[in-house]
Amino acid sequence: MATDYDSPRKTDDDLNEDSLQELQARRTDKSSGSIDIDETDLAESLELPGADLSNEELSLRVIPRQADEFTCARCFLVHHRSQLAVERNGQQICRECAA
Repeated sequence: MATDYDSPRKTDDDLNEDSLQELQARRTDKSSGSIDIDETDLAESLELPGADLSNEELSLRVIPRQADEFTCARCFLVHHRSQLAVERNGQQICRECAA
């Protein structure tokens, strides 16, 4: 529920003035909860994250791993040799994974 922090706040006197009947009426109004939405309009206006992107083209240049880089055996990310922490049984592990 959104809160408007710029609206004037009620004082203790204002809170005491609310009658029990008024508070109960507000409660029943909020709990009615039936919302009429035309589902066809809603479906057309939303774009889902798994939308069809078959017509989109992504061009990305992939550079192969360089001689001064290694692939961490735990996180499988390519790091520079300066990030090498441990090499165990031929498996290279980066500093983040070793920590």
